[in-house]
Amino acid sequence: MKHFALLSLAAVFSLSAVSADVYDLRVENLVEPLAIDNVEPHFSWKNAPAVTQTAYELQVATSCRSLRKGKADVWDSGMIASADQVMVLYGGHPLTSRQLCWWRVRVWDQEGKASSWSRPQRFGVGVIGDDALKGDYIGCAPGEGRSSLLVKEFRVKGRKSTTLLHVNSLGYHEVYVNGKKVGDAVLTPAVSQLDKHSLIVTYDVTSCLHRGKNTILLWISSGWYKPDTFSATYQGALVKAELDVVRKDISTPLLVTDASWKGCWSGYNDLGNWRPGNFVGERIEAAAVPASFLPKALKGLSWTDVDVVPVEGITAIPQMCEPCTVQETFSPVSIEPLGEGSWLIDFGRVVNAQFDITLPCMPQGHVSIASFGDFLKGDGTPDVVSHNEYVSSGEKKGDRFVNRFNHHVFRYVRLDDVETPPALSDIRALRMRTDYADATTFECSDPEINAIHDMVKYTLQNLAFDGYMVDCANIERLGYGGDGNASTLTLQTMFDVSPLYINWLQAWNDAIGSDGSLPHTAPSPYSAGGGPYWCGFIVQAPWRTWMDYGDDRLLHRCYGTMLHWLDYVDAYTTDGLLHRWPDVKNRVWYLGDWATPDGVDQMAEETVDLVNNCSLCQVYTELEQIATHLGKPDDAAAFRARYDALSERINAVFYHAEDSTYGTGTQIDMAYPMLVRIVPDSLLQGVRDKLVERTANVYAGHLSTGLVGIPVLTEWATLAREADFMYGMLKQHGYPGYLHMIDNGATGTWEHWNALRSRLHNCYNGIGSWFYQALGGIIPAAPGYREVIVNPQCPEGIDWVRVSKETPYGTLRVSWQRTPDGIQVDVDAPSGVTVRE
Repeated sequence: MKHFALLSLAAVFSLSAVSADVYDLRVENLVEPLAIDNVEPHFSWKNAPAVTQTAYELQVATSCRSLRKGKADVWDSGMIASADQVMVLYGGHPLTSRQLCWWRVRVWDQEGKASSWSRPQRFGVGVIGDDALKGDYIGCAPGEGRSSLLVKEFRVKGRKSTTLLHVNSLGYHEVYVNGKKVGDAVLTPAVSQLDKHSLIVTYDVTSCLHRGKNTILLWISSGWYKPDTFSATYQGALVKAELDVVRKDISTPLLVTDASWKGCWSGYNDLGNWRPGNFVGERIEAAAVPASFLPKALKGLSWTDVDVVPVEGITAIPQMCEPCTVQETFSPVSIEPLGEGSWLIDFGRVVNAQFDITLPCMPQGHVSIASFGDFLKGDGTPDVVSHNEYVSSGEKKGDRFVNRFNHHVFRYVRLDDVETPPALSDIRALRMRTDYADATTFECSDPEINAIHDMVKYTLQNLAFDGYMVDCANIERLGYGGDGNASTLTLQTMFDVSPLYINWLQAWNDAIGSDGSLPHTAPSPYSAGGGPYWCGFIVQAPWRTWMDYGDDRLLHRCYGTMLHWLDYVDAYTTDGLLHRWPDVKNRVWYLGDWATPDGVDQMAEETVDLVNNCSLCQVYTELEQIATHLGKPDDAAAFRARYDALSERINAVFYHAEDSTYGTGTQIDMAYPMLVRIVPDSLLQGVRDKLVERTANVYAGHLSTGLVGIPVLTEWATLAREADFMYGMLKQHGYPGYLHMIDNGATGTWEHWNALRSRLHNCYNGIGSWFYQALGGIIPAAPGYREVIVNPQCPEGIDWVRVSKETPYGTLRVSWQRTPDGIQVDVDAPSGVTVRE
């Protein structure tokens, strides 16, 4: 007997008066963005737990003062009878490029009582449309890979007014005003398809300025903008910037980049061409690095004229995701000698981070090397993928070296040519990622299941950085669609990453070819491997983002690209089935599954064709929902017809009645047809039983699939409520499996079950949704969790589970435990979310 206790929140909070104040205000799912990319923004907010919203009023004004006085001179929605509070579309006077606004909202509860107004918050429209940044692209590259400082003095007159700095760099940048860094971002801007779009980052520098003389410094490095990636013709980074004074909603340029700026070398060299395996690191010459960026210190540097460089074919647009920031700083657990002048530093866990070290005094010009590896080879030294070079200044106090525009994946660091080891406190890893919010907690009675969950979650925090999610950050650093499809459900469940996907999918839109051909990764700086499942990211990622956040912007923005890609699919469909398409300049291979365990033939033609046609069925199902939402019923019907026809062909070609198997009988071949619901009801039990039987007898109870198969098997098991089946596979300690990784020292998930190559990778993280959707029982039944099914699955071996999920409406908590009477389930749902069992 199971007791399902859905707590009545009205009853819970009736004992004390609760304000109906709203909180967590967002514009385009960002907190107080200074520069959004459109003039029709969406507004979101959350209500106090006891409030069932029945109406809202939203006001927008040109100033905070006007708003507080009730003068909504841009938009006053009036009282609107609606429970909507997520992605509410703007409906006021037309907004314009560079416009700054303030907004607030209040709501009415179930008793007709109005809340107080929310605290006014600011948002701005960026430089968009026919508008463009004024000024020139400038650079100062005295040698390939050299990172430059660009400086300009200017004067500020009159009273202090809001002053915004718009920076559009081809490569990374940092901003310093009067000697102080503006903001806490690293690796800015986020990634983009740099042969099509570059990103503008906007800073409010009002508080940094003073009357009279001021100094602005831009520190730039080429990052992805290189000859071997996006065909850069200039040997270094370029930047265009404009400093605007905003008065009464009118922006007046105070300063732009042009030939009057001065430049010099920063002391940093960017190593490597940023192709696979060659991201390398940085060479830092301490004597050339300014001790300070204060104006007095800058006067002692050797400044030269900057280069003014024409740039064509790249459109600058506002960055629409949070910046990349340092999230955690920690020191190593040990440093041990390897031999004369060499040391092994162990951080105790693998991390994607910038490296910060202070070395003792050494002769001027002495070169030390820090080499980075995520695991140790048989000889006890790191498997080195990247390195930094440190050139000493000769100063008695020693030198501090820290990455600025590159980063490394490492647990171990080999430090060479250093006589005396630094103290542990002088060595730090600066773990960084896009500054999105954590959205979940998970804990259960089984510590091994907790360990798997925590490893997956930690891995994704390291891989979802700089406005996209990568396969691995050390060897390739590419935004693969296959890895994205495999782990998007997990990432979007665990974190609030809607803006990250807005940025990432812009690159996918940009990367499509004129014939509808899509690459396997975006941004797409060069050719990369994959298959149709990788390309299908253009459909599945926007659909997931809509379901997980109630954010349909990507459905509108990507729909044309989706249709164009299907034209390409049709060109390689014969006899009703998709078959291998050719390799092209930016796309190679034709995979089904990938990174399967030893003994599973992932390249077998039958499994490749089955997997890819099942992935198309999944795409057609999602496109039917997308088209319906977009008000395109004819398209929706056409997608349904495609799905029906393809399902029939898959069953006719790939189902083997003699043994109830599909394809080659591997786990993915059996699970994928069931997941996409093409198995006839009359055959379903037999196929399910054969999957369980083969898992036990052929695979000894283990997971035995790869990058694509893990999420397929996970989602099927979740929807089919096969919790005991999945739990049994997760509890296996031998090869292959997650506990096999952990038993062999893993702190992040691996690229291959057999530990080949990367030890911080995105191949197997698709399992992460199971902890919340199966064990926690939380499955969204309507976009944005507005309706939620809560029905936990309770495998034998787990006695209790506690999960929380931050939805767009607030925090949803579910816990269950075994009692003498059965399973007791407790649910605490936020206002605005309808829960059903």
